[in-house]
Amino acid sequence: MFAVIKTGGKQYRVAAADVITIDKVEAEAGATLTFPVLLLGGETTAVGAPLVEGASVVGEVIEQSRAKKVIAFKKRRRQNSRRKRGFRAEQTVVRITEISGLGKSVKAEPAATKTEGAPAAEAAASA
Repeated sequence: MFAVIKTGGKQYRVAAADVITIDKVEAEAGATLTFPVLLLGGETTAVGAPLVEGASVVGEVIEQSRAKKVIAFKKRRRQNSRRKRGFRAEQTVVRITEISGLGKSVKAEPAATKTEGAPAAEAAASA
């Protein structure tokens, strides 16, 4: 099951356990967010007008970060005129935990914890 959600003036196609980067939302790491659903897809498709009734997408905030710097450099040749400006957008990283609607609900598996012995076990298994 997948959904199309709207946040920050943009639309995103998401499924359970997806990690997406969206425009900044005021929330602490670990907080849950609920997004408006524009479309639900799967075995059957539900298109909202403008939203799908009774459908919801829940996500958990992983972190607040900043995007890569974008440099705006302008130069007028032979005029000794240059201007350099930089911009870093603030963004929020969200993990989709649940999609529900159309009488169905899909939940993401809990995030796997990293163990120190995992790479050694994989190397031993492949040898």
